[in-house]
Amino acid sequence: MFVDEVEIELEAGKGGDGCVSFRREKYVPRGGPDGGDGGNGGSIILRAAPNVTGLIHLTQRKLWKADDGKSGQGSKRHGAKADDLRLDVPPGTVIIDRQYGFLLKDLAALGEEVVICRGGKGGKGNARFKTATDRAPREASPGENGEKRFVKLELKVIADVGLVGKPNAGKSTLLSRLSHARPAIAAYPFTTKHPHLGIVVVDRDRQFVMADIPGLIEGASRGLGLGHDFLRHIQRAKILLHLVEPMPGDGIDPWDTYQTIRRELMDFDPLLGQKPELVAITKADLPEGEEVQRRFQEKLGPNVHLISGVTGFGLDRLIRELVAVIYRTPSIT
Repeated sequence: MFVDEVEIELEAGKGGDGCVSFRREKYVPRGGPDGGDGGNGGSIILRAAPNVTGLIHLTQRKLWKADDGKSGQGSKRHGAKADDLRLDVPPGTVIIDRQYGFLLKDLAALGEEVVICRGGKGGKGNARFKTATDRAPREASPGENGEKRFVKLELKVIADVGLVGKPNAGKSTLLSRLSHARPAIAAYPFTTKHPHLGIVVVDRDRQFVMADIPGLIEGASRGLGLGHDFLRHIQRAKILLHLVEPMPGDGIDPWDTYQTIRRELMDFDPLLGQKPELVAITKADLPEGEEVQRRFQEKLGPNVHLISGVTGFGLDRLIRELVAVIYRTPSIT
């Protein structure tokens, strides 16, 4: 099961209390205060870690709590500091404060981390309160409470190429042809229920990541169909590869379908309309393929590809053009 969105409560550990204690030493008639400080509570740290592909491991519980610090003891022994709680998430995870709705951190790069809740400081023992006028203080401070947050984690897949198109446009077939990824392929809508990533190896020095993401329908920007579950995953892509089926099962004209999807992208995020885009007519073995390609070329220019994910027709040229765009486009985070 793939989970790319989760809401959890986070609570850092409480600091340990300070100690009230007095020395009891032989031949020392008046022992002074020797209460130690409490240890700091554990913080909660979110880290973008390798080999983590989703957020399902964070659904095991609603509340993640770090350990509390230990209380101080006599003989000026300080309480132990609690260990921090580290939660690993995939690179591309966005952390949102659920209560106020603002962005806390975008863990876009591998290895990035953020202290999302700080542990409480330990309290001071009575040895800290000794003064010239108060030689035997009976005062100690309690440990501070750790920070609490209610957060929403959203995963935005990081890929060089984002495949867009209506359901059954051939995205999963193309990805499986070009990489070792094995997405589900079938002749019914929404075969892909979550993003699939595949690494396309061009040569010894060059490769890129391609993402097959659930297909779009009209109204996706308003949450219809798979809606936002799809759209947020293409915001980081360097280039969009728009696949168009020449003879769709719904009978809608391919050009109208292309325009509809373009509108959905820009309604969700106007910046998606400014990303580099390549258009490819799929299923080149169908007799309508060449005619649809010609119509698109009349409207968009000559650089409209005709490909087949099954036979491999036109894929070499398509890959060369994708590589040319990817390696001259800076990383988008």
